[in-house]
Amino acid sequence: MALTLTGTQQAMVRTVLLALGLSLAGWFVGHGFARGRSADRYVTVKGVSEREVRANLALWPLRIVATDNDLARAQARIATSVQEIRRFLVRNRVDTAGVELQGYEVNDAYANQFRSSGEVGNRYVIRQTVMVRSEQPDVVLAASQRVGELVDAGVVLSSGGEYGSGGPTFLFTQLNTLKPQMIAEATARARESAQQFARDSRSALGGIRTASQGMFEILPRDQAPGVQEESQLVKIVRVVSTVEYFLRD
Repeated sequence: MALTLTGTQQAMVRTVLLALGLSLAGWFVGHGFARGRSADRYVTVKGVSEREVRANLALWPLRIVATDNDLARAQARIATSVQEIRRFLVRNRVDTAGVELQGYEVNDAYANQFRSSGEVGNRYVIRQTVMVRSEQPDVVLAASQRVGELVDAGVVLSSGGEYGSGGPTFLFTQLNTLKPQMIAEATARARESAQQFARDSRSALGGIRTASQGMFEILPRDQAPGVQEESQLVKIVRVVSTVEYFLRD
């Protein structure tokens, strides 16, 4: 049996449906805005992890020089200096198995087209580098404190050039063994900071919005002007993680 509505009743039904539609639309729009505002509420925190480590590898370039007007005598002095360095290393318990001779250079003053006219002090200048590589950095450090013994033995040492001051360089090469634990620690500390912020702001901590891991840095333990990381036996490994967390009401 069909239900027949009068014109007035039909108008009332249309009005009710229109009002219901507007109400539902308002609810959906309002709910969408609420969700949008919720998505905009987040906190950015950083977590830091640090470790004190000791170098496990030492590189010590000993750059020697010999000069003479006779090339053979200059070469003989270089050879004698190399022998003195080897004896010095043995006396100081440095394993000479990792010693290499590098960068042999001979300069002839007479072959220099830019030299000034007149006499030159010594015609030939020979340079060579004795590179010490050791997995006992402590032993190398101790030996480097007694380098004056080489000078007393007549070895002429030269600083500068590609090896800087010529002192030992201490390296830490085991970073990969620390990475997993340090990343986990930095992330945990970032979450602790976010939880504290949520409590202070009377919010609840939500999930992660974005996260990024910073670069691992190897820093000098004693961070002072002029102090270089590679010259220190003890170093600081540091990583910073940046995490954004959603906040809920």
